Formats: sequence, structure tokens, C-alpha cells
Amino acid sequence: MNTHRFLARLLPLVLSALFVAGTALAQFGRVDGLLRDHEGKPMADIVIVLKNQDTGQTFETKTDKNGRFVQVGLRSGLWVAICKIKGRYSNDYEHPFRMATAAEEKLDINLKDILAQLSAERSAEMKKQEEERSKFEGMKAHFDAGRMALEQARSARSEMMKLPVGERAPIAERMAQQATNAISELEAAERAAPDKDPNLHVVLSNLGEAYAVAGRFEEAAAAYTRANELKPDNANYFLALGTAQASAGKATEAMATCDKAATLPAATVADAPQIAASCFGNVGIILQNTQKMRESIEPLKRAAQINPNNADYWFLLGRGLTNAMEYKMEGGTMKTIIQPGTAEAFAKYLELAPNGRFAQDAKESLAMLEQIAPGIQTKISAKKKKR
Repeated sequence: MNTHRFLARLLPLVLSALFVAGTALAQFGRVDGLLRDHEGKPMADIVIVLKNQDTGQTFETKTDKNGRFVQVGLRSGLWVAICKIKGRYSNDYEHPFRMATAAEEKLDINLKDILAQLSAERSAEMKKQEEERSKFEGMKAHFDAGRMALEQARSARSEMMKLPVGERAPIAERMAQQATNAISELEAAERAAPDKDPNLHVVLSNLGEAYAVAGRFEEAAAAYTRANELKPDNANYFLALGTAQASAGKATEAMATCDKAATLPAATVADAPQIAASCFGNVGIILQNTQKMRESIEPLKRAAQINPNNADYWFLLGRGLTNAMEYKMEGGTMKTIIQPGTAEAFAKYLELAPNGRFAQDAKESLAMLEQIAPGIQTKISAKKKKR
């Protein structure tokens, strides 16, 4: 009997406690919001800070891909939604609202409306910032697409170079189309780049490569020139520019570019000497590929001087010097005039790469030189005489 009386007294207390707890929970509200830019388009991945102007309590949420955000647990009172744009708070992007008890508040934050309330000067400034952000996003989308197409063109070129010349046509056609796609996207990225964008030199260097893959070397050189102007301490841009200039038939300009690369301070530019050697080496190789053997001698000499351990530079130099041999008649006999350093270049190659890809050619060239000019001194011939 006593137990029944105890439970009868306890039950109202329990119900009262549940009522109070339920009432407290019901005091919190919910916000469903939408954030749009000055053109009315949804803004994704933007942090929204909700701040209670009475207590200072804050909540942080983020817009989804459709510009929407949700936050629960807000007490009644005056709040402000602050849009966190470009990683910092901007008091101008504020949207005040009142939260009623246990209510669901719908927020439609439109930056266009906010901008309209600001002074004309500040409004123009913020609109420009928003346009710059939109430009950057547009540039990045085109740049990413261009990079993907360029990578495909590179792969196609690598695949093509492994095939005999007669079998390259289908892959060459595919490579050309991919390079064209890369150029189209990267040109669009350049146009979309914000004013004084710090990443523009990267866009231009990739555009230069795309032009080069497509065989448009004049345009490649122009793009690399602009990239070099924006980033003059990047030695790779000198290498790319010199190579493009040589491919465009401008060997003199290419040599001047390689000279500039050679003067870059090695202490601040990593691998500057090696890059300069590659620049001169590429110029020499391009000249030889276009049958300009005599013109290839000077850049290959420079490459071998800067990087004397690169065996290929010595062989190519020897080949250039061999093709520059001169002839004259003496007493009715044709005499061959061998350019100084010819045999030494082939001998140096064999010293560095006795089993290299040009080793047999180098040995045959030395043998030919000894036939033309008996007694010519080389390291290889000296070893033969000791035996």
C-alpha cells in the first residue's frame, strides 16, 4: 500500500521532468539556406558561419554542390550568417536574420542583393573580386582539360617514336588531334586567367609544349617567351624556349637563349648548368636533324664543355666536325683537311661509353680518319699501337 502511494506521488514529478526536457529541446531551431553569387548561381564549398549577436555563440557549416547548407541547434534570437569567401571573413557578406523559438528559418543569401546595398565603390570592388574568383575557376577547368589532352599527346608521341617510320601515320594523326585539343583548352585557360594571375606562366609553358607537339614552333617560342618573362628564374623555360627557337629555324636566337640559361646563378637555380648544356645540346641535335652539320658544331661544343661527361655530345660533335671536312687540290692530288678535334671527339665518346649506342659508329669513324690521315693521334689508336 505504501508502495502505491509512493509511485502515485513520483509519477507527476517524472512527467513534469519530461515536459521540461521536451520544452527545452523544442526551443532550438533549424536553418535551411541557399547561397548564390552575384549572377544568381549556386556557390559550392563555401563556409557559412552563423553567429548569435546576443551571446556570441557560433556554428560553422558549408554549402554543398548546389549551394545549400543546413544547421540545427540555433536558439531563438538575432543571428547573422557570414559567408567566408577566399579563406577570410568579410563583414560585407553578412545576412542578418531572427530565429524564432523552435522555428525552421529559410535563408536565401544572394550576393547580388548584398552588393546592391553597398556603396558603389565597394560594390564594384567586391564584384571584381567575385569575377576574379569566377575567372580562376574557369581557367582551372580549361587548364585541367588541356593538361589531360597534352598528356595524351605526349603518350602518343612516345608510342609513335618506338615504331618504324612507315608505321607512324595513324598514331601521328591521333597525336595531332590530341595536341589540337590541348591547344584549344590551354588558349581558353589563358584567356580566362585573372589579371596578374601568379599561375599564368604555368599555363603558358604548357601551351608552348602543346604548340611544339603540334609542330607549331613559332607559336611555341612565343608562348615560352611570355612564360620566361613572367618567371625569369625558371631555367627549364630557357631550355624549352631555346629548343622551340631552334625547331623554328632560329638558331641564332636559340643560342642567345641558351647563353642566358648558362648565366643563371647555380646557387639559386637548381641544375642550371646541366639545363644550359641540354639547351645547347638540343640546338645542335635539331640542326643535325635538318642536315645543318657545320652549324651544329658550336652548340655541341658548348654542350660538351659544360657537361663533359655526356658521351652523346662528343659523338654528335665528332659527326658534325666530320661533315665539315674540307678538300683542296695540291699538286694534282685531292687533300682532305680534317677539322681540329674531330678524332678527339670520337675518342672521348668511346672513353665514356665504350659499349654505348654510337660505339660502333665512333670506331668506324676513327678508322676512316686514320685512312684519310695516317698517323692521326687518338686514344684508341694509341692503345692499338701499344698492343
